[in-house]
Amino acid sequence: MSIFKSHIVQMEAYNPPLEGRGPHDHLLLDFNERTLPVCPSVKEAMIDFIQADRLQCYPSYGNIAAKIARYCNVEADQLMITNGSDQGIELIIRSACREGEEAIIPRPSFAMYQQVARVENLNIIEPAYSKDNGFPRQAVLDVISDKTRLIVISNPNNPSGTIVAREDILEIAAAAPNAAILVDECYFEYTQQTVADAVEQYPNLLITRTFSKTWGLPSVRLGYVISNSENIRALLNVRGPYDVNQLAVVAIDAALSNPGYTEQYVKEVMEVSKPMFEDFLNSKGIDYWPSVANFIWTFPNNPDEIEKHLRSHHILVRPKADDSGKTGLRINLGNKAQTESLIQTWSRII
Repeated sequence: MSIFKSHIVQMEAYNPPLEGRGPHDHLLLDFNERTLPVCPSVKEAMIDFIQADRLQCYPSYGNIAAKIARYCNVEADQLMITNGSDQGIELIIRSACREGEEAIIPRPSFAMYQQVARVENLNIIEPAYSKDNGFPRQAVLDVISDKTRLIVISNPNNPSGTIVAREDILEIAAAAPNAAILVDECYFEYTQQTVADAVEQYPNLLITRTFSKTWGLPSVRLGYVISNSENIRALLNVRGPYDVNQLAVVAIDAALSNPGYTEQYVKEVMEVSKPMFEDFLNSKGIDYWPSVANFIWTFPNNPDEIEKHLRSHHILVRPKADDSGKTGLRINLGNKAQTESLIQTWSRII
């Protein structure tokens, strides 16, 4: 007999296929990561910190929350740093929900929402995204009840890249005032779409973001939550005092001091690489979901064959099945040269 809660023992761990991949051996288009190294000043700042013999000290975060808040155009007391956005997601769900309550998590979406909701033993309702209609706004509104304690809105959604209109998010927040509305904006830099300015008007809005994607720092794990100041104070009661790695703070501080390095990368991905790849897909008659993000969910006729072909040429993409079970390939876009390599390699098998 296990000492743990029975529903946790019966769960399966979220194990993303990370083994055997590396940026020196492969073109990594499978995890929506930045495909180029980080700004040199970020690496220099981390090296300087290590050489200053401070690793034996507990983390001291200084003004990093205020600096991130300025970048986000919110007040310092409306923001809390976390150990990646995954911790922000976990803290929000743990703090807002009790066992047996309801969570509305439209599918398909990022696996961590479901993982944490299952740990809390919530009843999960899953309205479905669709290629033609996008976010299931009306279906979400229709299932809100007095048991609803969590509604997750991934904006844009992963794996589909679907945008959710600002007015839809605020309508849902107004319709479920007793539920936490978790808006995951981890791809914000690619879309510039946010409801961060509405957190005081809608006190049930909680936004998660990360420095993993655009900024290229998933290995050091720093994300943040934006909400009204009362919510942030409550969440700080749950987050540990040392949960965020000091090296992550050093790296993000340096990255924010040189935002142009990231802005230039975003511009190339969204204005050069993405249109180039969409033109390729259109020219070959390959189906895909409309995306506002740095990745596209494609549905070629022979996805397994294409994935193996790309992998044999050291290009990794992510197989993802849709609601009907049809396998697609979610493909992250890098810079122009990397996208040209992807297209040339794919073209050989066609």
